[in-house]
Amino acid sequence: MMSNHSSATEFSLLGFPGSQELHHILFAVFFLFYSVTIMGNTIIIVIICVDKHLHSPMYFFLGHLSALEMLTTSIIVPVMLWGLLLPGMQTISLAACVAQLFGYLALGTAEFALLGVMAVDRYVAVCNPLRYNIIMNSHTCISVVIGSWVFGFLSEIWPVYATFQFTFCKSNVLDHFYCDRGQLLKLSCDDTLFTEFVLFLMAIFIIIGSLVPTIVSYTYIISTILQIPTASGRRKAFSTCASHFTFVIIGYGSCLFLFVKPKQTQAAEYNKIVSLLISVLTPLLNPFIFTLRNDKVKQALQDGVKRCCQLLKD
Repeated sequence: MMSNHSSATEFSLLGFPGSQELHHILFAVFFLFYSVTIMGNTIIIVIICVDKHLHSPMYFFLGHLSALEMLTTSIIVPVMLWGLLLPGMQTISLAACVAQLFGYLALGTAEFALLGVMAVDRYVAVCNPLRYNIIMNSHTCISVVIGSWVFGFLSEIWPVYATFQFTFCKSNVLDHFYCDRGQLLKLSCDDTLFTEFVLFLMAIFIIIGSLVPTIVSYTYIISTILQIPTASGRRKAFSTCASHFTFVIIGYGSCLFLFVKPKQTQAAEYNKIVSLLISVLTPLLNPFIFTLRNDKVKQALQDGVKRCCQLLKD
């Protein structure tokens, strides 16, 4: 516990309950997940850069999505893994806590913006294919990607600043495996109600704001696909959107549960579970979603493996 007149200069992360043996098992599982996530997303980025058949807007956006997934999970998981190896509570400095929270939120916001862009890209590809290359030219693609990254980082400056303007004098113990904003607000001796409401409105704007173009795009996409006379044509048209649509459901679903709520200080165990979905499971699934359901990516992977085998033989 801390003095009522001082604010925390470092925080202790409770992490996961249970014995040290359980922590070692969790460490092995999460380390495996993290390794697969990094390798899978790295492979996607490499084959998109190397294979000329994947030099199109859809895969350009996918490469940036994979980069965002890797960065997001790398901000959270290494700290979590280190905490699982320690016998007691893990400590994190105030500066590191600020950096972790800002990076996590900024990258997440950039990812939402990019998912909205990818939905519009799929809409143009399916509903206006003859003008696709004109509309989604290289200048447009680069501009919207830069805009997504910049929007993500700029939009989270005030929320993080506002969070750390409070005095954390109740305790310095966070019941989480990273610097979660909800748990930080629970430690404040100040009245956080108004700030929580503003943060709630900002979460609505960011998540729902990027979800609207996705919903509108897929409404037009489905309408267009249903008008295709042949079943094979409908399957081919929908296959170009299936991976992105699956990822949207997983990504938006878990984040809506975590961020879009009036009260930031909800039950810690619920918060941990949903945070694991966002920081561990979603980045892990990304390579599988976009490779197992995408013939071009699978073909590029096969060609890459063949080239590697030939180089090894030579």
